[in-house]
Amino acid sequence: MDDADLLRAAAAQLTALAACSTAGDWRVAGLLASRPEVVAHRPDGGTEHVAEARAASARWIAGVSPAVAVPLADWLRAEADAADRAEPALRLARLLLERLGADHQAAPGS
Repeated sequence: MDDADLLRAAAAQLTALAACSTAGDWRVAGLLASRPEVVAHRPDGGTEHVAEARAASARWIAGVSPAVAVPLADWLRAEADAADRAEPALRLARLLLERLGADHQAAPGS
């Protein structure tokens, strides 16, 4: 498998995994047993607690665990230093800053 195939395969797996997971825009909301509660907000206005949909979301949570942060951050830094920045990297950076910016709640003890 060459590098392009590797990148396409990882993108395909990530996209497929997202499609199988609890749909919607996940947001931290309120507290559930003294822990942050994650609620999926759907385009139709409906909501679903992600904890109540563990079967659909477990692989997504494991697949996008903190272990993914270092290589993802490395990629964003590499794109920042590149002469011709890739638009997907810029879209991801904007989305991450929007999602983790002002609304970011630090985990207890951090």
